[in-house]
Amino acid sequence: MTEKKPASRKPSRAILFSIIALFLVGGLAFYLWYTATPDPVPKPPAPPEKDDVTRQPIPAPEVIDLSKLDQDEKLQDRMDERKANFGLTDGLDAVVQSDEMIQVGDRMVSMKEIAEQIRMKSGDILEQDIKDNGAVDPGKIRYFGIYIVKPGDNIWNIHFRLLQDYFNHKGIPLSPRADEPGQNGRSSGIGKILKFSENMVHIYNVREKRLDVDLNLIEPMSKIVIYNMEKVFSMLDQIDPEGVENIQFDGETLWIATES
Repeated sequence: MTEKKPASRKPSRAILFSIIALFLVGGLAFYLWYTATPDPVPKPPAPPEKDDVTRQPIPAPEVIDLSKLDQDEKLQDRMDERKANFGLTDGLDAVVQSDEMIQVGDRMVSMKEIAEQIRMKSGDILEQDIKDNGAVDPGKIRYFGIYIVKPGDNIWNIHFRLLQDYFNHKGIPLSPRADEPGQNGRSSGIGKILKFSENMVHIYNVREKRLDVDLNLIEPMSKIVIYNMEKVFSMLDQIDPEGVENIQFDGETLWIATES
């Protein structure tokens, strides 16, 4: 009797082929899925952080209506207070700041614009007085004396009234004839100051918004006389009221003659 061999445990070829085919199909499916997936879209860069400093809105400049000085008591009181700071009462109609606007009748103009024209005409270096947000730097606000030209005015008398007001504050009243030449025909000390001050004053045509080149041709309520308060009073404060008659003027320079 012959002995039977045990059945083989090796998988059949059909099963092997099935396993191989399954791996091939799975690998192909994975490849197709991987190649079909788009690359991730990169995130846009984060916007730069905003400055912590927020610009404050620029306040609208205050308008000083010079036409209403006689009717507006509150405005008149403010102008009187400003004039008093310079020792004045009647020599000027108003004192305005470089960050304000003025109005005469229906015409309005900013003092900044006027100041720019004056500085360009004088050849002065334009000093930066505007902050980064466009507002005027409070530490660089300038003051300007304003006189509204009236019927019958002339530039000499306008200057003389200002000098009278200034010296009255110093306790030295000026005679109405103090600006006239002496018996020898020579200009008085006050007359020389007046001639010199013509270089420190400007006439502005409000209607045409420009400086006027003719100081003798002035039109009522259309032009204003403008004084740079810092320059005018730095000059006047150097004059000894008791020694006015020692003043000399050569057409450009004003000085005090010393006794020999």
